[in-house]
Amino acid sequence: MSYDTQVPPAAPRVMRNGLGTAALILGIIGTVSGFMPFLFWLAGILGVIALILGLVGKGRVKRGEANNKGVALTGAILGLASLVLSVVGMVVVFTAVSDAVEEIDKTIKDSAPKDPAAKNLADGDSSVYDDDLKVTVSDPKPYSPGEFAVGHTEGNKAYQVTVVIENGGKKKFDAAGVGLSARAGKNGVEAEQILDDKNSLTFQGSILPGKKATLTVAFDAPKDAKNLTVEVNPGFDYNASQWELKVG
Repeated sequence: MSYDTQVPPAAPRVMRNGLGTAALILGIIGTVSGFMPFLFWLAGILGVIALILGLVGKGRVKRGEANNKGVALTGAILGLASLVLSVVGMVVVFTAVSDAVEEIDKTIKDSAPKDPAAKNLADGDSSVYDDDLKVTVSDPKPYSPGEFAVGHTEGNKAYQVTVVIENGGKKKFDAAGVGLSARAGKNGVEAEQILDDKNSLTFQGSILPGKKATLTVAFDAPKDAKNLTVEVNPGFDYNASQWELKVG
């Protein structure tokens, strides 16, 4: 009896090329994402994963467990490129956001009066805004309300002032949105606005560029009041200005 002593050939070794292939795919996607600044976060994430998988895949090639060295190396390089592009994209995005915030802040500040003393103006002074809108309040004059006047209390004194708004800008100004108010005396009590046939409550209509509008208003104040604080607010997009007027 004879025996076959031939040893059967060993099964071929299966190559573990998956990590290298995954690194290449993720590296390509990450690099493409990196060219779009707003996707810098995606490029960064994919770049890190691709770099790690590529290096691990290259290690497998070195140990003989894989045979796609070029694929793994390319994936690692693209992962590194994705990381670089993600940093560039992050800088671009944050710079753009910062510029936008600064522009918004500038727009808000542009509506403030040019005159730093606009919060404590005297009679005849003007508050000038950055869009060349100018508001002027005259000195107060004693006023005798008519018989049918509304807003005057018997025993109080009445004072009449003239408010002039001049539009030096290039767009028409909606004067109907102007707000007027006043306080009188050392306690700063509200000085009610008087309405009769010689005084109005507010402006009407619009003021065209290069034109002006004049409004005569009267306020009711305690008889012992020595000052009248008149506030004019040109509208929602403006800061109000105050005039400290001497009366009595």
